[in-house]
Amino acid sequence: MNDQLIRWVAGAVLSIGAAAPAFGGSVTRPGDTIGLPVGVPLPEGVWLGNNTTYEYRDTRPHTLTLVDTPIIVWSTPWTFLGARVQGSFGPVVPLKIEVGDAEISGLFNSFFAGQLIWDLGNDWGLSYMLGGYTDGNDPETYSSASLNQRFGASYTGNGWNLTANVIWGIQFDEVTDEPQISPCPVSDAYPHNGCNPDFLNVDMTATKRFGKWEVGPVGLYSTDLNKPVPDYQKQSQWALGGLVGYYFERVSVQTYITRNVHEKNYGGDNTSVNFRITIPLWSRPAVPVAQHSRPLARVKDVNEEGEQP
Repeated sequence: MNDQLIRWVAGAVLSIGAAAPAFGGSVTRPGDTIGLPVGVPLPEGVWLGNNTTYEYRDTRPHTLTLVDTPIIVWSTPWTFLGARVQGSFGPVVPLKIEVGDAEISGLFNSFFAGQLIWDLGNDWGLSYMLGGYTDGNDPETYSSASLNQRFGASYTGNGWNLTANVIWGIQFDEVTDEPQISPCPVSDAYPHNGCNPDFLNVDMTATKRFGKWEVGPVGLYSTDLNKPVPDYQKQSQWALGGLVGYYFERVSVQTYITRNVHEKNYGGDNTSVNFRITIPLWSRPAVPVAQHSRPLARVKDVNEEGEQP
C-alpha cells in the first residue's frame, strides 16, 4: 500500500468529519479488562491471556477493527505493603483497521506494568497497577508514550465476580507531528498530525458462576479528559452487554459482546465482540483447598469431582 493510500485510510478510519477522531485518546481499548477479577491475585506462576476483539462502528463509511491482544502476567512469590506483586507485559498487538474497501494493518504500542493486589478478606480485594505504553511512528499507533494507572476492586464470594476497573491514561506528548490512530483536527493554526488527550476508562463486570459456567451483564465507559488543541472534540461513550465463560481444569475461556447505548463525537455506535483465553504457562503446585482462606483467582484448581471449591 503506498504512502498516500495509507494516509487516506488512516484519516478516513480515524476521523469523522474534520474534527472528531474516531478512536479518541483511549490507548487502552475500552472494555479490554471486562471479565477479569482484577482485585484477586493469580496463583504464583506465569500466565498467558489473549483477547481477540472484533469491532464495528456504524459510521459512514463504516469502520471495522480487528485486534489481538496477548499479555503475559507473572504472579510473583513476593508481597509489598501486604499486597501480592504481579508484573505484566503486552507485546506489540496485531491490528487491522478497515474503512469501506480500504484498510491498514500493523503493530500497536507495547504495554508493561507492575501491580499490587490486596486480599481484604471476606472475598473482597483491591488492586493498583502502574505501567505505560511505548510510543509508535505508524498510522495504526499512538505517537506518544503514555503513563497508565489502574484502580480495581472485586468481590468474588459465592461464585460472583463483581468488579470495577478504572483506567487512567496520561499522555507524555499532547500533540506530535506523526500520523497516528487519533489525528488532530485539520487547522492551519495547529498543523499537528497526532492529538493525544488523556483518557479515563471504566470496565464493569457482574457475573455469576454456575458450576464451570459463568454468565452475567457487563459494561464500559470511556472519555477523553482534555483537549490537546482548541478545535479537538472530546469523545465519550457508554456501552452495555453480556458475558459467557467456561472454566476447564486450568484453562478458562470467555466471550462477551457490548453495544453503545450512548456516544458523543464518534459519529456512530460501536458493537464489540470479544473472545479471551487464559492459560497457565507455569504455576507452583496448588496448596490443598482446605488451606485456602478464599479462592485466589478465577482460573483456579477444582477438586477431583470437578466441583468449584
